[in-house]
Amino acid sequence: MPGAPIKVVLDACVLVPTVLREILIGVARAGLYTPLWSERIQEEWARAVRRFGPVDEAMARGQIAVLKAQFPQASVAPRAGLEARLHLPDDNDIHVLAAAIAGGAEAIVTFNAVDFPRGVLAGEGIARRDPDGFLWQLWSDHPAKVGAVVEAVRAEAERLSGEPQPVRALLKRAKLPRLGKALG
Repeated sequence: MPGAPIKVVLDACVLVPTVLREILIGVARAGLYTPLWSERIQEEWARAVRRFGPVDEAMARGQIAVLKAQFPQASVAPRAGLEARLHLPDDNDIHVLAAAIAGGAEAIVTFNAVDFPRGVLAGEGIARRDPDGFLWQLWSDHPAKVGAVVEAVRAEAERLSGEPQPVRALLKRAKLPRLGKALG
């Protein structure tokens, strides 16, 4: 009998791109993993899209509110003093590792390999996963569920753009080439 879904911290850099975020959240809704984040991670997401304009930031804050309602247990707060004992190449990323520890996460999903060295994370019992590898592994274990999520995101992208959105090309643009090759 399989155990509970793994807990994974989603770094802000994987929440900013819409297609990637929608696939990651859709797969979580399908019960394939439990997403975790902190208030600071969500704030970084909102600030990152601010560069596109105030409407984009407002939309991100609305999406954050929806995610808080859909995943009320996902927001974790690091214990006091935890960040002080942690060390990463970029001090601005320590809060992500602290959230992973506080939430009992098995992994951090991030594009930021340089600032999350595998050895440092392993010392805390946490893995670093790139989004493509993480989603490809979930697809390998649950092809129908992941495929359905990707198709729903592809169809919505097509509806919004008014143009065909072939799955392989869409996933390549979303920096998910391995998953795109598997599904395309």
